[in-house]
Amino acid sequence: MTLKTFTIKAAAAGVIAALSLSVFAQQFKIKDIRVEGISRTEPGTVFSHLPFRVGDDYTPEKGAQAIRSLYQSGLFRDVNLTQDGDVIVVNLTERPAVATIQTNGIKAFDKDEVEKSLKGAGLAEGRIFNSATLDKATQELRRQYLAKGFYGVEVSTNVTPLERNRVRVTISVDEGSSSSIKQIRFTGLHAADEDDLRDVMQLGTPNWFSWYTKRDQYSREKLAGDLEAIRSWYLNRGYLDYRLDSVQVTIAPNKEDVYITINIDEGKPYKVASVKIEGEELGLDKELQGLLKPVKIGSTYSAETVNAVGESLKEKFSTLGYAFAKTTPNPVTDRQKGTVDVIYTIDPGRRAYVRNVIVTGNTRTRDEVVRREVRQYEASWFDSDKVKISKDRINRLGFFDDVTVEPTQVAGTRDEVDLNIHVKERPTGNITLGAGLSSSDGIILSAGISQTNIFGTGNSASVEVSNSDSTRTYALSLTQPYVTPEGVSRTIDIYDRRVDLDELDVSNVMYETLGASLSYGVPVTELDRIYLGAKIEQTKVTLRGSRDASGEPIGDSSPRRYWDYVDNFGKDPKSAALTFGWSRDSRDNALAPNKGRYQRLSGEVTLPVLDLRYYKASYQFQQYWPVAKYVTAAFNTEIGYADSYGDKEYPFFKNFYAGGIGSVRGFDSSSLGPRDSNGDNLGGQKMFNFSAELYVPLPGADRTLRAFGFFDGGWVWGKGGSNRYEGTDTSNVSLSDLRYSVGVGVAWISPLGPLKFSIAFPLNDKKGDDVQRFQFQIGTGF
Repeated sequence: MTLKTFTIKAAAAGVIAALSLSVFAQQFKIKDIRVEGISRTEPGTVFSHLPFRVGDDYTPEKGAQAIRSLYQSGLFRDVNLTQDGDVIVVNLTERPAVATIQTNGIKAFDKDEVEKSLKGAGLAEGRIFNSATLDKATQELRRQYLAKGFYGVEVSTNVTPLERNRVRVTISVDEGSSSSIKQIRFTGLHAADEDDLRDVMQLGTPNWFSWYTKRDQYSREKLAGDLEAIRSWYLNRGYLDYRLDSVQVTIAPNKEDVYITINIDEGKPYKVASVKIEGEELGLDKELQGLLKPVKIGSTYSAETVNAVGESLKEKFSTLGYAFAKTTPNPVTDRQKGTVDVIYTIDPGRRAYVRNVIVTGNTRTRDEVVRREVRQYEASWFDSDKVKISKDRINRLGFFDDVTVEPTQVAGTRDEVDLNIHVKERPTGNITLGAGLSSSDGIILSAGISQTNIFGTGNSASVEVSNSDSTRTYALSLTQPYVTPEGVSRTIDIYDRRVDLDELDVSNVMYETLGASLSYGVPVTELDRIYLGAKIEQTKVTLRGSRDASGEPIGDSSPRRYWDYVDNFGKDPKSAALTFGWSRDSRDNALAPNKGRYQRLSGEVTLPVLDLRYYKASYQFQQYWPVAKYVTAAFNTEIGYADSYGDKEYPFFKNFYAGGIGSVRGFDSSSLGPRDSNGDNLGGQKMFNFSAELYVPLPGADRTLRAFGFFDGGWVWGKGGSNRYEGTDTSNVSLSDLRYSVGVGVAWISPLGPLKFSIAFPLNDKKGDDVQRFQFQIGTGF
């Protein structure tokens, strides 16, 4: 038999089919099939593309179909069939594989994101190389640059052959300059000013802060969002006939300047004529009507208010188990009268109960730590209020950057939902470092190590060490939030604190307190917890110098009041005290609250069994308000009161102090309050301070990176001292004593730990006040 060979090198399937008709003009029975020229491809893959098998009759049509299928697989760049007797030989030339992909000149995108984009277009290491795929990938990369405003971008590619039928793909990018918006114009405006609309846009023309916000860099996605924001602006002011006629984006010949023109047909505003409900109300008529009140008859239509009422109606049904209730607002306009009827169409759907609570994303934290905060129980009716409480409680743990809680309908059912809780964990261990410089205390250094989620159990422990010229602290704390299934917590503290008043220029005295405490927290409501405990302390007082026979100190000795104190209580007085407290926390997040309130009352009173007799209490109040989309206002205040009982003197080492970071910024730490005859700070038994702050998250950062402005105020009043500025006794509370400061700062709970910087400017400092304008706290995480 004469050997006949036919080779096909074509990409078009139609051409292949036509040419293949001449292959093996005569029909024969296939005795064997041999594959040659493959190294990476499995023979089975080749056979899967052949329309014939051993023992079949070969026809020219089957040969053409085989060649067409092998080409279309994309694995081969050359295919031919030859006949060797009754054996068909499949000769193949494989396409090369991509060994490496190199990118040069890409700065506007993250490298990992670029590789992900190229892979999505079919170009990745280890895959078969195809020039068409490379073209598709580079076009996609160029499209992303254009979408980001880089209209002068140039993308070039180079394919270098390597050994073993592989290639190296190099993609080089000349980004050029990012296009900048030079002008945004509007046409058709009558009711709105151009500035009003520009204020709601993400895009804008260059200004002094554009280098950071990148607001002047054109982006199609941002423009689409801005057009929707403009539409919302009109709908919230009653312009239901608002229409966007067209948008022109013009690129200057230099490919760097962008001009945007937005053409608008405003229409006219509508006023609300009526508000109605249609559909199944489930006997909740009166309650639902009460929820309609924000949409007032006669007022200008506001889409934001109308939609908010719709959400309230939906929320009402979801608290009763109707997890997928629909409450659709339908505005029906009367153009002649300029009025609109707002009709809410209600479809409660079927009442559903929760089948499973599913927790995901917690790679470190144990399931039970999350589940014990959940108040929406399995096998009970779905309740959106309980879902919200559950989300807030999980957020307040402080273990997670983000928490989402979503009900999903169980497939094949109409009355079951699964509650999916997804968390994004954050580092919960910190090594904190602090540093400062004080005219009275020298260099202040502090360090601490804490872990608020030990081994994912939810337990927390911390070790604190601080040292300065005047103070030294060692403290160990351990908290178990759930020592019982009901949520009773237990906290153990052990500490050793030493203060050298001589280094503070107060007096030639040093005292050291060694103590331990045990406290239990008992939940009484979802938000409230009471605390009961006990503590025992020993405070060693070290006096310097000597005194004469009458008891007066000699020379540079400790002041007489301290000698008298030691005479009355000894050099190491001991005390046993009961501790008590209460807290209420309704904040939406423990790390960066946007709304909610936090209150805490704490106190201690000594038992009449050892040396000391005193009581001490403090109350803290925090409130957060979302005043704008990304702006949070916060107010914090703390008051304290303490005294002795049983004709005993109040221990000087239990005084309150004010001033410094965490109190009144702009003044040195613990420097505000009564002074002794030398003008040195004493602290006091009555304390008041407050802080009003305004937080704004920085663009492009997570929610915990925020700039803030603040207004602080505070003071301490006490016995045994005087106000050296007026020479009057300061045991009586007088708000005229308060010191105030204003300033700005940046706070961030970063993956490396807490960072906080502030610059403060005292408003009413007086001669002799210890001013400290710059203060900071730095931490690292592990």
